[in-house]
Amino acid sequence: MAIKFELEAELRGDVGKGASRRLRHANSVPAVVYGAGVEPVSLTLNHDKVSVALAQEAFYSHILTLKTGQKSEKVILKSVQRHPSRPRIQHIDFLRIRADQKLKMNVPLHFLGEDKAPGLKAGGVFQHLMSDIEVSCLPADLPEFIEVDVSNLELDQSIHLSELKIPKGVELVAFAHGVEGHDQAVISIHIPRIEVEEPVVAAPAEGEVAAEGAAPAEGATAAPAEGAAEASKGKKE
Repeated sequence: MAIKFELEAELRGDVGKGASRRLRHANSVPAVVYGAGVEPVSLTLNHDKVSVALAQEAFYSHILTLKTGQKSEKVILKSVQRHPSRPRIQHIDFLRIRADQKLKMNVPLHFLGEDKAPGLKAGGVFQHLMSDIEVSCLPADLPEFIEVDVSNLELDQSIHLSELKIPKGVELVAFAHGVEGHDQAVISIHIPRIEVEEPVVAAPAEGEVAAEGAAPAEGATAAPAEGAAEASKGKKE
């Protein structure tokens, strides 16, 4: 059964930074809904209810019902502004949709059969190169997610966008100008590379004696051998 999301909002007449700040202090979230040839409308939502909805992956790729009093309209989540350091929602944008107009949405990818892949048993590690893809379709055709079966993926193999099973009526935005040059890899599996770092030999600190047999540092003069020192002493005497 398809998930349904319904949000209740209130019309907001007082706008501006000061008004938005007061709303946030009152545990509310300022929002705006626009699109479909209708004037933008400023709204207020309950922060806790919005936070619960945003914690669900499906909320970002679903058609939402936005209720304002007795009025309901279909929208999609367009953007979310979050506080940079605290778990608080600062602002939300919704886009109105029309049943006869295509929309563009990012749909999550669900990877299936990772534990069965032969490449995994051969010591490989999966590299997820994408977690979602942008699609274009009518609202009625919008999928909740796209499944990617990796159960047969061998070592050093990849799955590309062109290999995904896309539902009828749905197009990949990446292929709007053709497949060639845009068929990116979605997931791959390889043996992890281990890089060995060369040991770094530190130069002796000032005052320390270099190890026996070590070459003098550039610009330094080597100490005379014991015999040479004695010979030099005899000549002076």
